[in-house]
Amino acid sequence: MNVGDLQGQRIGFCASGGLDSCTITHWLTTRGVEVVTFTADLGQSDEESVDDIAERMLACGAVDAEIVPLRREVAEIGLAAIQAQARYESHYWNTTPLARYVTVRGVLPLLAERGITVLSHGSTGRGNDQVRFQLITDMLAPGTEVYAAWRDQAFLDAFAGREDMLEYCARHGLPVRSPARAIYSTDANLLGLTHEAGELEDLATPASFVEPGMGVRPTDAPDRPEQVSIRFEKGRPVAIQGESLPDAVAAFLVANELAGRNGVGINQHLVENRITDIKSRGVYEAPGMALLGTAYDFLLQLLLDHRARRLFDFCSTFIAEQVYHARGEELATRLAHDVTASVAALVTGTVVVELYKGSVSFVSASEVPHSLYIEENASMSLNLEGTFDHTDSEGFLGVLGVGARAASVRGQVWNAIEQP
Repeated sequence: MNVGDLQGQRIGFCASGGLDSCTITHWLTTRGVEVVTFTADLGQSDEESVDDIAERMLACGAVDAEIVPLRREVAEIGLAAIQAQARYESHYWNTTPLARYVTVRGVLPLLAERGITVLSHGSTGRGNDQVRFQLITDMLAPGTEVYAAWRDQAFLDAFAGREDMLEYCARHGLPVRSPARAIYSTDANLLGLTHEAGELEDLATPASFVEPGMGVRPTDAPDRPEQVSIRFEKGRPVAIQGESLPDAVAAFLVANELAGRNGVGINQHLVENRITDIKSRGVYEAPGMALLGTAYDFLLQLLLDHRARRLFDFCSTFIAEQVYHARGEELATRLAHDVTASVAALVTGTVVVELYKGSVSFVSASEVPHSLYIEENASMSLNLEGTFDHTDSEGFLGVLGVGARAASVRGQVWNAIEQP
């Protein structure tokens, strides 16, 4: 789809309010396209007020600009990620991919109400987000088309890069809040910040080069550890430091503050595999996700036996990859979430952790009704009475030994010692 196909049409544009949003909106309007912008309020910390974005988009030529309140939705999807322990390539909490799901899900119904059949975005033609906007739309609203200016040759002919866009905005007096030279790019929402591009593309640039937006660097955190108590009920954080939490939004706000000031989940470096199989370097902040996610995992260690753990870990990795690759709406992902949600129903307990210069350490766990850890059974002391009888191990090991001896006798064990 190119701009010529859109002349005389009204389209919906997902606007962040940055340089791309302002440039594309104005450029489209000068070519006879009516642009309605939709900005998701995701609790992004890099904007003093999301209402300011709507004003900027109207100044760039949008016929209407709507703010879509989605903080609750992004908090809930973040909580589901914690319950699944779903970190892409074992490190990244998928804060931006999750926000893209929430944004598209939130905007598509508004397009339908207005009779708009084209959704547009400002993602580049080489990144992950263009795939997410496209596939999520294709799955949720297959009758809606997607227009991406960065894949339109007419737009590419007009703008070779950032400098051209800055010059364009200056020439037309557009209210762009953007430095002439960005040292890196940041995407923000309630769950975390992602930093990439610019100086960060050079692997000689340390993660500490990024100025934290949700806390402090671990080296700058307080010299004294801080203990934090978190109460979970059926997989949901319901209290922190004994104070009740009314909803998931409050949980993340409190967790972000506590973890951030102790350097937890700040400036995490990862060279990841993009959807296009190009490796890219990112520096991530997700303090609340790191704190709540680690505390949640401490409870999982008490609840899951080794067979349940194996299935859970598979689903966890699978969900993280599916979300990153914009396939979170597929049946396979929903089935995997059914597994992690079933586990979440058992996750009740109070965990106390210690935060210290970026680390989260276990202190204690209590009131965990579904815990499989029974001290009397686990103890090596013969003085503690439990349901485990040490003499029962004689028969147990006799049964296990049958297969071990058979494998050796039949030549299936390497380095077996020949018997005389």
